[in-house]
Formats: sequence, C-alpha cells, structure tokens
Amino acid sequence: MKSLLAEKHQLSKPQEQIALLASDAYGPFPSFEEKLQEAGNFPLKREELAILQLNLGKMCNQVCKHCHVDAGPDRKEIMTKETMSLILGQIKGSGITTVDLTGGAPEMNPHFRWLVEQLSELGIQVMVRCNLTIILANPKYHDLPQFFKQHKVEVVSSLPFYRADRTDRQRGNGVFDKSIKALQMLNEVGYGQSDSALKLNLVYNPAGAFLPPNQAALEADFKKALWEDFGIRFNALFAITNLPISRYLEYLVRSGNYEDYMEELITAFNPAAIAGLMCRNTLSVGWDGYVYDCDFNQMLELPLANKERKHIATLDLAAIIGADIAVGRHCFGCTAGSGSSCGGALV
Repeated sequence: MKSLLAEKHQLSKPQEQIALLASDAYGPFPSFEEKLQEAGNFPLKREELAILQLNLGKMCNQVCKHCHVDAGPDRKEIMTKETMSLILGQIKGSGITTVDLTGGAPEMNPHFRWLVEQLSELGIQVMVRCNLTIILANPKYHDLPQFFKQHKVEVVSSLPFYRADRTDRQRGNGVFDKSIKALQMLNEVGYGQSDSALKLNLVYNPAGAFLPPNQAALEADFKKALWEDFGIRFNALFAITNLPISRYLEYLVRSGNYEDYMEELITAFNPAAIAGLMCRNTLSVGWDGYVYDCDFNQMLELPLANKERKHIATLDLAAIIGADIAVGRHCFGCTAGSGSSCGGALV
C-alpha cells in the first residue's frame, strides 16, 4: 500500500510536497494547528525580530541526502548584490542584531565577502552555515578561516558524525577527511578555543528516519572523539531534526518511511518546545528577496501566514512583530522531543 501511494505522489515541486503533507492518504494525522490549539498557542505569533536568515543561493559543492534546500553544483539560483543592498537598507534601524547566512554554500555567492563586510560595518553579528569542504574546494576559498576571523563571524558547520563512514554515506565520499582538515584550519586561527571569542559550532542531523539523540550527550561524544583522534576543539553541537520536506521528504516516501516518521514526530510533540521556536524571533529571506516565516517554509514556498508572497523591498519589518506565523504538518519536526531549531535542541 505504501509503495503504491508513493508512486502516486510526484514531489519535485513545493506545491506537491505541501499537498502530500496536508493529505490524509497515509493516515488521519492531526494538523499542527490542532496541536497548537491543545497547547493554548494558536495562532502561533512572532514575538520579536532579532535574527534575519538569508539564503544566498542554492549552489553548493555538495549533494547531501538530507538537504532540505535541495542544493547542489547544478543549481543556478543566487542572490544578487542588488537584493543584498535592499536587505541592508531594511536592516538599518530595524533592531535586528544577527544575520544568519546560509545556502547552498553561501560562500559560493560572488558577493558573499562584500555582504559580510557591510554587515560588520553595521555592527551586526554574522553567522555563516559553512559545509566545511568549501574551504578546500578551490584555492580562492582557502583563506576563508582568516576572513571569518577578521570579521568575527560565528561559524556553524555540518558534520554528521565523528567517524568517516557515516559522514561519507550522508554527504559523499571523502567529505569527512576534508571536513576534518577544514576544522583544523579553523582551530589554527583561533576558532573553537576556550580562550577565544571566535565561535565554532557543529551541526548533527540523523542519517535515517529517526529523531536525534540527546544533544548534550552527543556533544560530549563528539568533543571526546574529535579531540582524541584529530586534536579538534569546538564550542557546541546542535542536534537538528530532519524535517519532512524537499530531498528528505522524497527519501521518506521512496523508502516507505513517511507514515512511520510522521507518526513518530506527532507522537513526540512537546508543547514546551513552542516557546523557543526559531520562527518566533527570526525571518527567512530567499535568494530572490522574498520573505518567509522560516527556512523550511521558504523551501515549501509557503508565504507569510499563508498570504501572497512579500518581497523584502516592500515589507514593513515592524509590522510582522506580533503577526501570525504560517504553519503546516512539517512543523512537527520542530516540536518533537527536545525540539529543533537552527540552534539545535530547544528544551
């Protein structure tokens, strides 16, 4: 039955993924709105706007199995300098304190360094979601650790595991060794050291259709293994749940794990995670300048509070504080177990 249903669903477009997530074809799943109502938190609202997350493009030097952006070397979508300038204009006087740069590999955007420099001049804390291997992909990226240090960029890096076999299965052959070398290069310029303000955080995503283990215990394991085997230090580990969207949703349906995984997320719904949801203080901006309540809604092309799409050039940032947040069944991934955000567990 599951395989037959999987064949009926074409998931190449965001609208098709939204339709599947809203469908009861795999079972009578409750809606996320129903769970919020039970918890006394519906409609979900944005409490403040402190973080702006920018997707600088879907181009990436890797093709990871769990990637919710569906990024890769063949993707051409890229944020222009004009759009960046519009965003910078909106940031001034907005109260935004942090800009989180993501992709794809954000460093592959030709205006990446210019943007970081402009944000630094505004006194904005910059975070970059670095896949690590980009540092070694081309000589023009080899000085990224020094560039990050110069502008006090917080580096958040994906490393599926502290062993080569599991990392390479998820991200490609040879990725682990390159990641270790990049981490050592970051350590050499001061990142992740106890006496340094340069933050280096790692991200863990489960390799299969299951929730991440306890974040604190996993962080301790990572720190012990990476230090003993490679002399690597880092500040914190973020354990992030894989949300059922994009490439990962396709995997779940193709492998017959979709129904079981959704049931696991829904059963593990934790009302205590609602208060810390990233959509409550963050706004996501796509490579084309259109805005969304979170990075995951962006990939589903789900506009603010399910209304027509808004562009950063015309959006009143002050007006979205206190506004409703668009939600769907994929949001169960952020409230399952210990909760999940771009900064890891919530409770």
